[in-house]
Amino acid sequence: MRHQIKGKKLSRNSSQRKALFKGLINSLFIHGAIETTESKAKAIRGLVDKLITKGKKGTLHSRRLIGAFLQNKKVVNKIVDEFGPLFVKRSSGFSRMIRLGKRRGDDAMMVKLELIEKPVVKVVEEKAIVTKAKDKKEQPVTKIVKTKKK
Repeated sequence: MRHQIKGKKLSRNSSQRKALFKGLINSLFIHGAIETTESKAKAIRGLVDKLITKGKKGTLHSRRLIGAFLQNKKVVNKIVDEFGPLFVKRSSGFSRMIRLGKRRGDDAMMVKLELIEKPVVKVVEEKAIVTKAKDKKEQPVTKIVKTKKK
């Protein structure tokens, strides 16, 4: 009997389960939403909440704790720099599960796990600058300069 044992085995040993959780969490933070089975989504929901809570602090120590688990610097920076400030006012419940229906092959319940708030995407506007040619033989040069719009 499994009395007072937290978590699901998901038919994997501990190292396979940890690798699965890391991959799902990395994909969730990179894409903002993932489609997976309900049991896998329920298994990583608590871990996602803990990582965002650590990311809200924004300290070097919290970056290192997140990095020790995920081992992906881009995702760590994204959690601390983008998702941390988004969820400052919220104490928990950073993700939601939306049921999509049952999978055709094995009749498993599929869900879409997504973060409640999405980071704001900055729009980059391109401007063409034409400089006049010094000699008559030279063609005018066009440079494309990217400016950030807030």
